[in-house]
Amino acid sequence: MRVARSATLLLALMPALTWAQQTAPAAQSDADAATSEEAVTSRVPLEEIRRYVGVYNAVRAAYVDPVDDKKLMQSAIRGLLLDLDPHSTYFDKEDAEAFDEQAEGAYEGIGVELQQQPDNASLKVIAPIDDTPAAKAGILAGDLIIAIDGKPISAIEATEPLRGKAGSKVVLTIVREGKPKPFDVPITRQTIRVTSVRSRMLEPGYGYVRLSTFQADTGADFQKHVAQLQKQAGGQLKGLVLDLRSNPGGLLTAAVQVADDLLEKGNIVSTRGRISISDARFDATPGDLLKGAPVVVLTDAGSASASEVLAGALRDNGRARVIGSRTFGKGSVQTVLPLDNGDSVKLTTARYYTPSGKSIQATGIVPDVVLQPEKQPGDDDLPASLTDYSEATLPGHLRGDDEGGEGYTAGDVLPGDGPINDALAELKQPGSVAAKQKVEAAKKPVEAKPAAEAKPAVAPKPAAETKPAVEPKPASKP
Repeated sequence: MRVARSATLLLALMPALTWAQQTAPAAQSDADAATSEEAVTSRVPLEEIRRYVGVYNAVRAAYVDPVDDKKLMQSAIRGLLLDLDPHSTYFDKEDAEAFDEQAEGAYEGIGVELQQQPDNASLKVIAPIDDTPAAKAGILAGDLIIAIDGKPISAIEATEPLRGKAGSKVVLTIVREGKPKPFDVPITRQTIRVTSVRSRMLEPGYGYVRLSTFQADTGADFQKHVAQLQKQAGGQLKGLVLDLRSNPGGLLTAAVQVADDLLEKGNIVSTRGRISISDARFDATPGDLLKGAPVVVLTDAGSASASEVLAGALRDNGRARVIGSRTFGKGSVQTVLPLDNGDSVKLTTARYYTPSGKSIQATGIVPDVVLQPEKQPGDDDLPASLTDYSEATLPGHLRGDDEGGEGYTAGDVLPGDGPINDALAELKQPGSVAAKQKVEAAKKPVEAKPAAEAKPAVAPKPAAETKPAVEPKPASKP
């Protein structure tokens, strides 16, 4: 497998960071030795810098209360990243350590992936992590947190406000689709040791693997769980349901390893950025753990980033069918760049592309078979900000190559065991779920409109009434 390491990308971006942290200008290199990429990082907008210094000095001198120089500079740096995209941000030392801990799978908090909203008035839940305090308390993907311990989100400065000592309590005020008004959810923080892989047998010969996130040990754990399922099946599985619902992503290399374990050959994913070192290609190596047994991937609106990479790789290579709902659509790569004071910058440096060459940014992965969540009372009266749950709805998001296509609708969160049962049915008999949906769609108009007998002109149109189950499938897959 050909893998480009993030450390290489880090080295490529070091010229810009080095310049930013130096107190005196470095000696200029020979023009012939400088690459075009280095030239980009060396150009400094002096007029804009002078303007910034002027504003900085004005604030220091004239603001109504004294402002600490360090705090003022931190705010300026955060502002530099704020308008780039929703995923680029500045970490102080404490937040940088917390971010690293989460990637390793152990930290103190409630166990939830959050997205800061541009108005700074709420935090959107990308997904709660399985078996964590957040998941056990009933927090759902798509929930909006508007206050923590009664304090509005806009008044909270920490970038990881839900972190805290294990055993301490926190109260979240939640706005949720289907609920008429905000409500409080008390949660007790714990040491989160995320188990990213779980498995079980659904029926004799048919296995189920749940990937809740991608962290350092996910690839190795996936291999162990598959081996256990194979053993329970007598040596060979008949098929596997791979559940990526509400998986917010994580380490790209972990998703690539899982894809490689299920593919004999072919491209897994490629990344393309503004500088050539951001371009990478990940290819599969021979060896399919399932030896060709069919796979169905289960996704929903909470499936983001690395989980979308895995779903796209397996589908584009003809290795798996995807069932569920349109994924979140986070098709960008972030690189964490350490600074000399222990702080870090998380910067968007590239876009993901599936083996078919499609970008998933702001479009996501559209399933082969679309499932619908159970309708809740009041859903039709909800504002779009609560029902549209996707990257494309985030203000300031990177524009996707295929964004804004006709008929685009955001995906749905699909909780519960119902989608698993549908995935198993699709695994055992491909096309069975879609066929069932057509039959159900054809029955509904007859039940809803018994007076249609008085209008014979309507009767010749049953074919049109069976189309809703097919419409969610786009003309071309992302």
